[in-house]
Amino acid sequence: AFGCIKNLNIQKNVLKITKLNTNLKQKTTMKKFFAMMTVVAFLGFGAANVMAQEAEAPVANDTTTEVVAPEAAVEEAAVVEEVAAATEEQSMYQVLKIKFIEGGAGFMSLVVFCLIFGLALCIERIIYLNLANVNTNKLLKRIDEAWAKGGVEAALEICRNTRGPIASIFYQGLSRYDEGVEVVEKSVASYGSVQLGLLERNLSWISLFIGLSSMLGFLGTIVGMIQAFDKIQQVGDMSASVVAGGIKVALLTTLLGLVVAMILQVFYNYLLARIDSIVTDMEDSSISLLDIVVKYSKK
Repeated sequence: AFGCIKNLNIQKNVLKITKLNTNLKQKTTMKKFFAMMTVVAFLGFGAANVMAQEAEAPVANDTTTEVVAPEAAVEEAAVVEEVAAATEEQSMYQVLKIKFIEGGAGFMSLVVFCLIFGLALCIERIIYLNLANVNTNKLLKRIDEAWAKGGVEAALEICRNTRGPIASIFYQGLSRYDEGVEVVEKSVASYGSVQLGLLERNLSWISLFIGLSSMLGFLGTIVGMIQAFDKIQQVGDMSASVVAGGIKVALLTTLLGLVVAMILQVFYNYLLARIDSIVTDMEDSSISLLDIVVKYSKK
């Protein structure tokens, strides 16, 4: 009986040990499972971060592209505008050159020479008239004061040191003061005509270039029409392509001639207005000078 009880205790202990081993195995298995799950979770989290960074990188590149793209577009547009402007300037020059040649170099050159010489004379007259202009009221006041202090010689010195045609007329009149007031008046009138001629010098040449440029333009018109009819005679057909060359010559020469004539006419009328102003001032100041002469001749 004691042996049976001992065997039963041994079997119970074996069963307990077996259960403990089973529990240990289960716990170990669960720990391994949780460890593997933890590793898998870390790996999954790392992979997710990497994928997120890779996904953000194209967005940044796209943003940079969007920022850089407008700058590149602006620079490209600026280059295109510069090229277009240079092409336009070059094309304008080429167009003028071509039209000048198509209009006939002979007639077009003559009209251009009229413009050059006419403008040169206009500029010369403008400079001369600007130098001829003087403040007559101030000049008369200085002459009166100098005469009162130093006599006619002092007045002559003032006129000698003053530029312009009015001062020259005064000098010529005062230089004959000893011969009487009437002689002074005649001298002023005579020398005024001389100064008027000097003011109007070269105006006739400007008028010539005005008429000559327009006439050369019309002459080119006639020559162009003759060329057109010659082409019609040669071809035997009156089509637009046949007469276009001659008509183009006619129109271009007429256009240039009229433009040159208008430019020179504007300058011509301006010069006439300036001369009229100076002459009017000359006449008024001459009367005032005679009043001064009469005043001091009575003393």
